Amino acid sequence: MNNEYSFYDNLKNWDFSDIKCEEESLTNWDFDEEIKKLINENSVVLDLGTGGGECVLNYPFAKEIIATDFSNGMIETAKRNLEKSGRLDLSFKVMDNLSMNVLDNYFDVVTARNTVTDMRQIYKCLKDNGVLLLSGVDKLDCWDLKRRFGKGQGFFDSKPISLIDYENALDAGFRNVELIFLHVRKYYKTFDDLLALLYKTPILNDFDAINRNIDLDLLNKYVDSHTYEKGILLVRRYYGIVAKK
Repeated sequence: MNNEYSFYDNLKNWDFSDIKCEEESLTNWDFDEEIKKLINENSVVLDLGTGGGECVLNYPFAKEIIATDFSNGMIETAKRNLEKSGRLDLSFKVMDNLSMNVLDNYFDVVTARNTVTDMRQIYKCLKDNGVLLLSGVDKLDCWDLKRRFGKGQGFFDSKPISLIDYENALDAGFRNVELIFLHVRKYYKTFDDLLALLYKTPILNDFDAINRNIDLDLLNKYVDSHTYEKGILLVRRYYGIVAKK
């Protein structure tokens, strides 16, 4: 957890707009579209692991949105982004997802992306019939790349985090829990675009905040065997969970 905190606090933002890539989704499910179905002007929303607020700032307008992250650096960035947006329904605060400081039975919707969660605490803060919408990165994400390097996020996990989250949601008391496996092909336009992604995410080095070095010889070998007309291919494997209280 300390390495993870250092990683994100040093990063300070979760903006990938400068990284050029083209993607093809192989699954007919989209997190952003699901959000649009769930949130309206009367909704009270909690967003966990908000980063610099890049995603939550695109949510539909609601009665109230509280967006949290355990990194002070991320929340500082988020507040600057909020000021530029002019939104009045949204506020940011520092909070540890494993020690949540929010009201019980308060939220209509809880969203979480690529972050650690405590399903029992989420269940407790949702109203009856409230919905959790979660997305994450699964064990086999970028598997060809991680296998070549012999390491990476989730590489040594005995059980995929998708199944752990699914089981934890059931154990917490959620009903109608749906687990969706998401496969996406992403084509990065240049070597530098791919490298920028790897430096900005824990794909290869997990959350090692000290050693961010990447073996460029190994990476070049991967690029040589995974370059196509559209760019350098990474097969991304994510998952989504929709759970109703």
